[in-house]
Amino acid sequence: MTSAIPTSLTRTADGAALGAVLLDMDGTLVDTEGFWWDAEVRVFAELGHRLDDAWREVVVGGPMTRSAGYLIEVTGADITLPELTGRLNDAFEKRISEGVPLMPGVRRLLAELAAAGLPTALVSASHRRIIDRVLESLPHEFALSVAGDEVPRTKPHPDPYLLAAEGLGVAPAHCAVVEDTATGVASAEAAGCRVVAVPSVAPIAPAEGRVVVESLEGVDLRFLRALMAGSGT
Repeated sequence: MTSAIPTSLTRTADGAALGAVLLDMDGTLVDTEGFWWDAEVRVFAELGHRLDDAWREVVVGGPMTRSAGYLIEVTGADITLPELTGRLNDAFEKRISEGVPLMPGVRRLLAELAAAGLPTALVSASHRRIIDRVLESLPHEFALSVAGDEVPRTKPHPDPYLLAAEGLGVAPAHCAVVEDTATGVASAEAAGCRVVAVPSVAPIAPAEGRVVVESLEGVDLRFLRALMAGSGT
């Protein structure tokens, strides 16, 4: 497949070489951002509260504690944060028990990365129990995965991507990141990585060192190498 590479990424070959690809999970590789919202709506309905659709953009892509804490605050629900995160994880795990749908272009991109022998890591704000379940549905073996409950500070802090880069033995400047939310993009860029943003729920603006695409159907290995080569533009 031939990608349409933005002109800004073809001006120079002076940038860092592509050493690894770090990928977000929900909304990037698997079409599950809606599953999370469904789980949140269901759990809060059981608690006697109705969630406003406008809150979806606030909680998307965030760490579980932040999203759950926000929803407790805006609804006034009588539930502790640990209890709510447990119920949300239970509801989501039940939702994905029969597998998860892949986002467009994911199967081809992962196959190409594997064929090239390029190191890859899955970097998610979801908890380990959720990541392990989703990994069962992904047609790819990642060198490592980083869960939101395994780092002191998860996205939007740089810690998850710094940990992934260190685990792969690749400098962040040589890592291309694929993300779908502003929270994830902020995390990757704070770590010093180059980013391909594929917005799933809320829009993301292009910026220096970042390219925004409609789907991963237009992203391949050549595209990612051009992203790194254009890092000086």
